Amino acid sequence: MYNFDEIVDRRHTNALNTDGFRGYIFHDFEGKKKFPFKDDEFIRMWVADMEFAMCPDVIQAIKDRADKRIIGYSQVFESSFFEAYNDWNEKMYSWRYPREEICFSLGIIPSLYKLTSLLLGEEDCCILNTPAYGYFQHPIDYNHKHVIHNKLVRDKNGNWSIDFDALERDAAKPFAKVLIWCNPHNPTGRVWTEEELRKVAAIVEKYNLWIISDEIHCDIIRQGVKHIPMAKIMPDYKKLIVCTSASKCFNMAGLMFAEIVIRDKHLRDIYVAYTDSYAMNVNPLSIAAHEAAYRHGYEWLNELKTYLDGNFAFLKGFLTKEFPKIVYNIPEATYLAWVDMNPYLGDVENIPDFMANEAGVLLEGGDALFVDNAKGFIRLNLAMPKSIIKTGLERIRDAVKKHNAK
Repeated sequence: MYNFDEIVDRRHTNALNTDGFRGYIFHDFEGKKKFPFKDDEFIRMWVADMEFAMCPDVIQAIKDRADKRIIGYSQVFESSFFEAYNDWNEKMYSWRYPREEICFSLGIIPSLYKLTSLLLGEEDCCILNTPAYGYFQHPIDYNHKHVIHNKLVRDKNGNWSIDFDALERDAAKPFAKVLIWCNPHNPTGRVWTEEELRKVAAIVEKYNLWIISDEIHCDIIRQGVKHIPMAKIMPDYKKLIVCTSASKCFNMAGLMFAEIVIRDKHLRDIYVAYTDSYAMNVNPLSIAAHEAAYRHGYEWLNELKTYLDGNFAFLKGFLTKEFPKIVYNIPEATYLAWVDMNPYLGDVENIPDFMANEAGVLLEGGDALFVDNAKGFIRLNLAMPKSIIKTGLERIRDAVKKHNAK
């Protein structure tokens, strides 16, 4: 029903994907860096938004709201949004959040900047499972707080797991106060099992930590995989904060909207007072778009997931054929492939720079763009038509083989 093979022209839309890669990836904010490719010749497999057209029901909801002809200061007042959000949660995970606990933000990352500043004292530490998305570290650095990197473990078969003994040792440290938890995990794509979640919850409760659970990728999972909200694992734990949004799975990150579920009333009151201070909180088009996604987006999302499953299968086959030394498993979630290039590019210090110059492919990877435990890995965005992925992978193959032939 939906055409995910369509190539959508994103030029002249002020998209970070097309126009912002120089500053984001290469810190070339003045555009002076020279490449052997023109900007519009790159295959863009980097930032985590999609090359697919949005769900038609979401587009129509935005148009309908714009037809009201006034876009004024807005908050989420009407019960219809909360009903749509919780009906979605009930359908997908058999869970509902109390309305009074649901707060909002201009995205999950802005909320992390504020929450880390509120929860961490001068000497306090935040625990991150690594490799981690760079913007989990940035708020901690920005607020001049401290971090503990808790390394995930990768076995010889390419499977990622939690070192629970190490996690408990880190949680037991005197100044450990917050765990930023990611499920599904970015960048590895793990969907943590109920057993794993219960072990994490037990450690968090034992050491009385705050836990911020980023679950933005929870709806972009492989067919047949189930996501379990941390709130369902820890139904009575007051120091749990859950972050969700339809923006990732419905490709509307630019609308800047997220649900931040805060159980602790004192923290919630402080957080709401802060969000009320910036222009009355949220974009009215965002409210309409997210409600439409929750009410009408299920079939579109289901077809998207099937298409993504095909893209991952294509990548797996390509890597098996062209890069037999790479151990790669299709992730349980996200549209991002976390690929270990060390067997072929172990001598390359800056893989994103190599790929841009030698392959004409824009991607992220390594410890410079991710947090710890990421050397030699690349993250490939597969949320695009298969024809583009094929071209990108062929360029990568040719560049890597040329490099290894030297």
